[in-house]
Amino acid sequence: MSLPILLTVDDDPAVSRSVARDLRRRYGQDYRVVRAGSGADALDALREIKLRGDAVAAILADYRMPNMDGITFLEQAMDLFPHARRALLTAYADTDAAIQAINVVDVDHYLLKPWDPPEEKLYPVVDALVEAWRVAGDRPVAETKVVGHRWSQPSYQVRDFLARNSVPYRWYSAGEPEAQRLLEAADATAADIPVLVTPDGTVLRKPSGEEIADAVGLSTRPAEAFYDLVVVGGGPAGLGAAVYGASEGLRTVLVERKATGGQAGQSSRIENYLGFPDGVSGAQLTDRARRQAQKFGAEVLTARDVVGLQARGSARVITFGDGTEIASHAVVLASGVSYRALEAEGVAELTGRGVYYGSASTEAPECENRHVYIVGGANSAGQAAVFFSRYARDVTLVVRGESLQASMSHYLIEQLEAIGNVHVRTHTTVTRAHGEEHLEQLTLCDGRGHFETVPASHLFVFIGAAPRTDWLGDTVVRDEHGFVRTGPDLLVDGRRPPGWPLERDPYHLESSIPGVFVAGDVRSQSVKRVASAVGEGAMAVTLVHRYLEAR
Repeated sequence: MSLPILLTVDDDPAVSRSVARDLRRRYGQDYRVVRAGSGADALDALREIKLRGDAVAAILADYRMPNMDGITFLEQAMDLFPHARRALLTAYADTDAAIQAINVVDVDHYLLKPWDPPEEKLYPVVDALVEAWRVAGDRPVAETKVVGHRWSQPSYQVRDFLARNSVPYRWYSAGEPEAQRLLEAADATAADIPVLVTPDGTVLRKPSGEEIADAVGLSTRPAEAFYDLVVVGGGPAGLGAAVYGASEGLRTVLVERKATGGQAGQSSRIENYLGFPDGVSGAQLTDRARRQAQKFGAEVLTARDVVGLQARGSARVITFGDGTEIASHAVVLASGVSYRALEAEGVAELTGRGVYYGSASTEAPECENRHVYIVGGANSAGQAAVFFSRYARDVTLVVRGESLQASMSHYLIEQLEAIGNVHVRTHTTVTRAHGEEHLEQLTLCDGRGHFETVPASHLFVFIGAAPRTDWLGDTVVRDEHGFVRTGPDLLVDGRRPPGWPLERDPYHLESSIPGVFVAGDVRSQSVKRVASAVGEGAMAVTLVHRYLEAR
């Protein structure tokens, strides 16, 4: 079988020879390096490769080429080899073009020329490209089929679960001929919708998240009964704890109730995260972190709802919704937060039918040429506005406060100001959602008490943060808002919390139960940023080691 191909495209012969030479030096034993002098020549080469049945692992294309620039070329190359990873070669002056390429053709990386020394500036990028290609492969993607109603909360929940867990699926809207044929083949009826059919032919009717996870191959059951570390929650803090725990030799299992990534995983573009100058989507960051944790040996359990935590001697026991348990030496609580419910008439009835919490990226194609409303003034709302502006005719941010400056990063405010179809309405609240089968209108109230009813098909809500801690009850000390207190916040007049059994004070991220640590948004007084959540996840593992060594 022939070697997979690394294709380079550059109209400058010297640069073309240079990049091909550097690639052959590092990857020549495992990949065949092919170079082309123009976009047209490269497309001809790709067509020939396709006919021969060979695989293309990665494409490196120069941005500035006559007749066909790198972005245009990559758009067409994606039609031939959609699984090939893509990088753009740019001069420093063209970094704006690189950012555009990320949005237009989902470029994985951009490389600044010159890339000397290649060991520092070229090979790490290509390593990441070929590793991502090896994971996805260049084989046909087996799709799960979903038959559902367009305006149905259960159908939306199935699609959202699959999308957030990176499970390829094809959507069939009930009523269409192909959907009806699929229902007949599955021996199902409209009363069974949503219906899910896996690539191996398994049929699920009105499935739960755990049933879907089992059917599509996600891990839902722990391999062991006892671990060194259990991480509850798969957001940035939980993933950070899982990566550091597993990499440092702890038998680690991460438990997530829905999908890894948390709220950050739904972000269309995070642009202020250290080390990603061109930005990274929440899904990309989540996927990399999950693969990194699993590479080090961490287990990741999906669709498992944690309902209890107990200290039994030196063991810390986690109870699942089905009554089963796992135990460990230590626990990191990183269950994060959820968006608060929008208290407006009609919203609850229309949730999942035009009203959504979070970015709900699966709805983006349905927003084309429509007017979309987003409630919230923090970064998550701003990132959603940027994302949906590429689909919707108009996007309106509804903000209760007097401006965005108090709650949104400056870079994001500047981006929004530069997008022509994004509008901001301050001193405004949503008071009612109207619609029968789906959202049709919203009633808005401004700061002067004036009401206005506007047409709207989609409303995305990003307001406040409610910690996911109800399941803890009185097990650990929480503040008045439900966030878990840790470390110095547990001390009252220098006294340790009631029932604290040790002769030392709680460590910085330690809860009122020794050996149970807290990281990320769920922690009282935490900084609500992705970078700080990841940092706390890593710090929690350092404190876990300290706790285990001192026992």
